[in-house]
Amino acid sequence: MVYRDFQDIKLSGLGFGAMRLPVTGGDDSRIDEDQTFQMVDKAMAEGINYYDTAWGYHSANSEIVMGKALSKYPREKFYIATKFPGYDLSNMSKVKEIFEKQLEKTGMEYFDFYLFHNVCEMNIEQYLDPKYGIYDYLMEQKKNGRIKHLGFSCHGEYNVLKRFLDAYGKDMEFCQLQINYLDWKFQDAAAKADLLNEWNIPIWVMEPLRGGRLAKLDTESENLLKSLRPDEEIPAWAFRFLQSIKGVTMVLSGMSSMAQLESNLKTYEEDKPLSDKEMDSLMLIADRMMGKKSIPCTACHYCVSHCPQGIDIPRIISLYNEHLLTTAGGGMAFIAPMALAAIPDEEKPSACLHCHSCEQVCPQNIKISDMMSDFVSKIG
Repeated sequence: MVYRDFQDIKLSGLGFGAMRLPVTGGDDSRIDEDQTFQMVDKAMAEGINYYDTAWGYHSANSEIVMGKALSKYPREKFYIATKFPGYDLSNMSKVKEIFEKQLEKTGMEYFDFYLFHNVCEMNIEQYLDPKYGIYDYLMEQKKNGRIKHLGFSCHGEYNVLKRFLDAYGKDMEFCQLQINYLDWKFQDAAAKADLLNEWNIPIWVMEPLRGGRLAKLDTESENLLKSLRPDEEIPAWAFRFLQSIKGVTMVLSGMSSMAQLESNLKTYEEDKPLSDKEMDSLMLIADRMMGKKSIPCTACHYCVSHCPQGIDIPRIISLYNEHLLTTAGGGMAFIAPMALAAIPDEEKPSACLHCHSCEQVCPQNIKISDMMSDFVSKIG
């Protein structure tokens, strides 16, 4: 197992994510405890020491099952992380109640790592509002030793990440981002990583395989990668990409089977960062994947100046592309709906008048009205 230095401890380079545990009967709320316990035993035996869960994973059962799975091991042999569920705005006034319940659910006396969960457009105002006392309470728990390391995860755009850092960055010890070679450009992950490096904040990675989207590629792409590294499995390329990114300390993988765990363990027997040629090849593959599913908006904003509703059309198209790409790979599409929830009703896709004024000035000849209608039908 590859290990990374984080302050005065060594973390396994691969972390055990508990959002996609094996389930029974296809029911996400019914975690297969026997399989999960076997996987945790295997992970512990092979050197994984970081386990990531959250309040809402598996319909609120993930924390309970992970607590059970880890209870047989000495407390100093593993690090457990969980999160304050700010993705649900009704939780904002309940930080103390939820934190105490999380300790109870996991059977822990303290959390090694604790996160503000999913900082994004939908909740940034509430996270920064002192009336909820979230920051103050979590800092108090850190002072009391019930949180060893405090950080945050972010699915928001660059400006949201920057706002959170400007407010709380001096006290954040790590940040968890969605980074993979598809989102390096698509979600502007490169710029977000640069920003965290400027702050000297270690990077935790979620969705390294983009919900499994990067575990299997089209034949042309797989042949290209095999020509470069004949013995490297396709999923491993996503991890090798992350081994090449400055600041990445922890890579989380939500593993649903023993086979997935064993494959990832094999990858993390050693570091094999990419050469420039290999990196260029991955970027080429990412461009192809985006091109097949994306509307080719260049964000020139000509359309915005001609929209009687003042809709930020390039941003809507960006969210539409995100939604299409995620759903095409069978992933859980939540980023676009959350971002749309933060947009005023009069600027949402449903506010489009279908007057076609925007289309008359679009250099790319995009059928914007059709896109707006389709987006409404997909998300509402």
